[in-house]
Amino acid sequence: MSSAPASREARGAVFAGALCYSLWGVLPLYLQAMSHMGASALEIIAHRAAWSVPWAGVLVLAARQGRHVVQVLRTPRTFALLAASALLIAANWGVFVWAVGHGHVLESSLGYYVNPLLNMAAGALLFRERLDGFGKTAIAMAGAGVVVQTVALGHVPYVGLALALTFTGYGLIRKQVAADAQTGLFVECLVLLVPAVGYILWLQSTGAGHFLASPKDTLLLLCAGPATVAPLALFAWAARRMPLSTMGFLQFIGPTLQFIIGAEGGETLTPWRTASFALIWLGVAVFILGAWRASRRVQARVAAAPMRESV
Repeated sequence: MSSAPASREARGAVFAGALCYSLWGVLPLYLQAMSHMGASALEIIAHRAAWSVPWAGVLVLAARQGRHVVQVLRTPRTFALLAASALLIAANWGVFVWAVGHGHVLESSLGYYVNPLLNMAAGALLFRERLDGFGKTAIAMAGAGVVVQTVALGHVPYVGLALALTFTGYGLIRKQVAADAQTGLFVECLVLLVPAVGYILWLQSTGAGHFLASPKDTLLLLCAGPATVAPLALFAWAARRMPLSTMGFLQFIGPTLQFIIGAEGGETLTPWRTASFALIWLGVAVFILGAWRASRRVQARVAAAPMRESV
């Protein structure tokens, strides 16, 4: 049997993963456009939650997971966990939208650089996952980078740490939930739908809302749905079709693009701040190297297994 279809699927997965993280990386440009039209962080979050529901629903229907949604809604523990993850992702969105609107894109990129390293640390602490020398070194470098960033800013980088902690907490909860990406996202959006729509209606009734204020404003707010759901759909498709080491490498595209946007947008990049990012980038490089070596070991064991069985 030819390996061409598998090769094409592997290349497609890499492209989908790169596109997913690139969309997350350029998201600040879209959020800045909404901030410039006068929308507050809360209004943007409300529209993200509200307009994500129909798009997430399309994904559920396309994957034929309607029964999974019903099952989740009928299982109190699963629903409670997804309600908690919905609150955490809403908090993450809120911090990110506020940071972008107030000129803290560089600090937000720090949070998303640190996030995978924090995931690794949380796995070791909470799930007894083993950390090798590469993992310990990467976490230590990221910690040193946060300390240097604190010196550079004159205060703890609250924005970056809040983003990293809320997204890590979100990931930890989702790890415990018996629901796939599409079903989980749809239920999370349903949890946020009522308060989101209520807030949007209140804003509109007071004249402070931007929906229908102009065709441009309306279009920007309507796009909050696909801007939220499309990257996740690409992520869910790619993650099942590529090695974790490749996904681990690709996930740093997002904060790198955010860093470029922040730097090009005129945010202050002092020598101390540059040094902090250099430490974090070194940690990222060690993380990627460790993931690559671990993947190579797994591949070698898999390749050796048929040989042992044939002996």
